[in-house]
Amino acid sequence: MIQNETKIKYFLYARKSSEGEDRQIQSIDDQINRLKELADRLDLNIVKIYTESKSAKQPNNRPIFMEMMEKIKAGEANGILCWQINRLSRNPVDSGEISWLSQQGVLKSIQTIDRQFLPTDNVLLFSVESGMANQYILDLKMNTARGRQSKLKKGWLPNYAPLGYINVKNEMGEKIIEKDPVRFDLIRKMWELMLTGNYTPPAILEIANNEWGLTTKKQRRRGIKPLSRSGIYKIFTSPFYAGVLCYDGNEYHGSHAPMITLEEFDRVQIILGRKGKPRPQKHHFAYTGFIRCGECGCLITGIEKHKHIKSTGEVRKYIYYHCTRKKKHINCSQKKEVKEEILEKQIEEILTKYTILPEFKDWALEYLNEHNDQEIKDRQTIYETQHSALTRTQRELDELTKMRYRELISDETFIQEKNDLQKRIARLKEELRTTENRAEEWLELTEKTFNFATYARNAFITGDLQTKKEIVTALGLNPTIKDGKLAIYPHKWLIPIAEGYPALEKEYQRLEPMKNGLLNAKTPVLASVRTRWLRGQDLNLRPRGYGPRELPGCSTPR
Repeated sequence: MIQNETKIKYFLYARKSSEGEDRQIQSIDDQINRLKELADRLDLNIVKIYTESKSAKQPNNRPIFMEMMEKIKAGEANGILCWQINRLSRNPVDSGEISWLSQQGVLKSIQTIDRQFLPTDNVLLFSVESGMANQYILDLKMNTARGRQSKLKKGWLPNYAPLGYINVKNEMGEKIIEKDPVRFDLIRKMWELMLTGNYTPPAILEIANNEWGLTTKKQRRRGIKPLSRSGIYKIFTSPFYAGVLCYDGNEYHGSHAPMITLEEFDRVQIILGRKGKPRPQKHHFAYTGFIRCGECGCLITGIEKHKHIKSTGEVRKYIYYHCTRKKKHINCSQKKEVKEEILEKQIEEILTKYTILPEFKDWALEYLNEHNDQEIKDRQTIYETQHSALTRTQRELDELTKMRYRELISDETFIQEKNDLQKRIARLKEELRTTENRAEEWLELTEKTFNFATYARNAFITGDLQTKKEIVTALGLNPTIKDGKLAIYPHKWLIPIAEGYPALEKEYQRLEPMKNGLLNAKTPVLASVRTRWLRGQDLNLRPRGYGPRELPGCSTPR
């Protein structure tokens, strides 16, 4: 103890690094209790106790500490009692201020649990202590970055798992990410609704919260709550769900089970890329939200009009569709309104081009079953080719890394080529997963194709608004209206039907099979029609992309 120490007035300062209420709860109380015992033993005069739950890594980040320092400069105290020097500072700015006040004699004593720092001491001692505290933060930062990079290379996100996934430890004690058994399927359903193009994110949010009872996970600082509006947009814009990790501007292939494909993720981004937000509507229109103006590209909107018939007193309702003309910098001449009945007639005419008789569907499905084994064999060949390409690309990445270790290439070249190879690996892995799924599902998907072609038109005529909207969405891409005419670019699985079917149906109907008793497709007079139909559909029977979803009213009647 120094001379006249009883005249030194101490501020007791206790700090914990975490701002969370449920972490290190006892640390501040323990510090205060132990320091009070030390003050009693050394007969120190504590005039005030300051406590704070803030990190000392950054300067000017602790309002309580700054208040204490100002009062020391004002002469209200000339000593600090704390657990360790690192409780006072872990950055050179705050450390420099404390050191300067000590050298000036404003701060006469810093008493820690194990030693005392005085103005007359060698400044090196305090500098070493504060430097060690600062170095600890630097080392911690580097070690954390190194560990984070290691996790990313292994394909694991070094953060909380997004909704639909959970953080767990594997048998080796490593932190990995797995499917949330409670929420994974619900989040997948949200993606499926979004992929239809018939639902906005707020509409899906209402369904998920109010009908499915979806809630967020219990976390350290957040409780279980309904999903927020910002939360659903965060889900629909995160490539994590497609198996891609985005971190610090780089992409990594994730080791977690993807919820959707990259193709599905890209489709949702296109849907979300529409400018403007949907406005609340008093009426529900079947064909808004996905049809655009063929001239300016703005969305088509609906309007309900009423006409009063004086002679009968009846009020008739009519629905019209027109361009919103949202793009102010583009002059759009499309002012003509299209009546809903006329629009539906055009849709029905388009569906007629891709509608087949049940007999042709039965022939196609019979052919499918006969060739199922060959299809699986062909898919296996494709899978092996893709797997070889993946192995070869991974080997290229390994060789590139060795070249960098031997300083045979520059950092710039290494980073550029590494990123290209990692993207190629991610794409190949996605193709492998797609091939695996299609090898198992191609028969079911193609059955849906022919069911759609057989029953979609009738389902459209008799269906409700939602069914009609889903059928039009499944019919093709980029629907537009220009000069009152609807145009849809059909899905590729429908094109062979439109090109080859009409002539065959005409010939089939000429034969009048029902009237002449020619119900067996193997009857010679029908064999030619059947053979040409299947020959024309052969490529379509082996789809390169997924066929239509199972739509209401478009499945085979039981």
